[in-house]
Amino acid sequence: MTGFCRPAPWLALALLLAAAPARAASGPPPGFVLTDDADLAFTSPDGATRLEQYMKDSEDLFGVKWQVWARRGEEMTELKPEQAYPAFFRFTADSQWLVRMQKTGSGEQDLFLYRAENGTFVSATKTSLSDLAWAYFHSRPDTRTMKLDYHISANLMKGTEEAYRWLGVDWPNNRYLLISLSGEMDKHPKNVAVKGLADWKCRYDLKSGKFDVPAMFAKENAKALNWEIKR
Repeated sequence: MTGFCRPAPWLALALLLAAAPARAASGPPPGFVLTDDADLAFTSPDGATRLEQYMKDSEDLFGVKWQVWARRGEEMTELKPEQAYPAFFRFTADSQWLVRMQKTGSGEQDLFLYRAENGTFVSATKTSLSDLAWAYFHSRPDTRTMKLDYHISANLMKGTEEAYRWLGVDWPNNRYLLISLSGEMDKHPKNVAVKGLADWKCRYDLKSGKFDVPAMFAKENAKALNWEIKR
């Protein structure tokens, strides 16, 4: 008759831990250091989420990397993508939406949109918000043929938290984002120093995911399409 031997308690615990899946580390990988620049730290209006930016230095200027992490209590989630520059952020007043204003080069900037989900923020669109805005710009009959070559920038207009009341509008809270597009052209007359697009404005509806141009911007947008600085 074969005797039954009960495994020692420490052995049973060891076997259990070995079988359990490893929990992913919460936080930036080794080599990334939290910046001490107070201007690069942002907190959601409800105080629940703090955005921290970490940098990994490099002797090569093009090797510098920045990561953004959303901290909620002890849990941290990276807001991708990793970039070569730090970023600035704006929340909607209800802390449900977050826009990242990301420098990508000299005079160039992208926008990324995140939404609150399961206690953190996740990407709200499959491509960047700036790519969507430019796609809308090039889909319109009055702008589709305009070609820009450099200093291509998408900017989030101030007033996100107050639903742009400073413009005299009465839009619903936490509903719209106002985006301004700019860029410059390589080809222009010799008597012109710079030519391109200057602050062409459109509106993004967070509820429907669609763009439009409010009538109040029509006049200034027409000027933006013909912007130039003569020599």
